[in-house]
Amino acid sequence: MQIYLLRHGIAEDARPGHADSERALSIDGREKLRRVLKRARAAGVAPDLILSSPYRRAIETADVAVEALGYQGKVVRTPALLADASPFDAWEEIRSRHDERSVLLASHEPLMSSLAAFLLGSPALQVDMKKAALVRVDCDRVGPQPKGVLKWMLTPAVAGE
Repeated sequence: MQIYLLRHGIAEDARPGHADSERALSIDGREKLRRVLKRARAAGVAPDLILSSPYRRAIETADVAVEALGYQGKVVRTPALLADASPFDAWEEIRSRHDERSVLLASHEPLMSSLAAFLLGSPALQVDMKKAALVRVDCDRVGPQPKGVLKWMLTPAVAGE
């Protein structure tokens, strides 16, 4: 299974009296996501399923991915992708979708970097997941403990333009 970890793009600043879960992507955040996802599409990224945190900025990130990658399915929202969720719970969510060839997850820090380390079998590994970064990890099996292989990481700076 190809697993794509997509950290949400830059979001608007928190505003007093407004829930953190309602922060939207900024214009700059959307642009950087589009740059990364345009490169990803050119590299053949075509997820069979997109999962998202239920927070607005992650949902909007998933929506940009839908558009940029030509995804035809429905985005599935799951609390297993909230920022403070456990990598194990996120893995269980992925495992429950074992029939899919490739899955893209739109989520937050610190989950994205800790999930990348967990998928690679090294929870102590430090992964610097920039906003709008996309990581591909391949897992040949979906047992209780993942055995993933890091294929690549694409950041807005690398995506250029």
